[in-house]
Amino acid sequence: MIQFEFIVDGPPVSQQTRRKERLKEWKRIVRQEAERYWLPEQKTAIGLIMLQITYFYDIVGMDVDNIVKPIQDSLIGLAYVDDKQVTDVVVRKRDLSGNFKVEHMTPTLAEGFARGNEFLHILVADAPDQEVIIS
Repeated sequence: MIQFEFIVDGPPVSQQTRRKERLKEWKRIVRQEAERYWLPEQKTAIGLIMLQITYFYDIVGMDVDNIVKPIQDSLIGLAYVDDKQVTDVVVRKRDLSGNFKVEHMTPTLAEGFARGNEFLHILVADAPDQEVIIS
């Protein structure tokens, strides 16, 4: 079940950046955008959750593993109580000029595409069943 989704204009800032002020500003922007999409009747998740981030980029997309932590930290106290609740993370990047298929387009995701610039679509949902799959 989707609990919360929002978009943030990109590009993201890496947790690894040497410019700590830039990282702090990025976290503030992510939090500010999340709050814009947060509905008054929504409740902060107290159970286990999944975080899904898709970075739609224009020219060169950064490594996906470097964008998670700042976004995850920015949502503490809003979408969930503590980032320890995050049991699953799905991160992907897609070239806006490339070919990809979008299934289950939400109005929020459509808004991101309509802006015409690179952006991140961030979704917080209930964690899937806690099973281990080894293939």
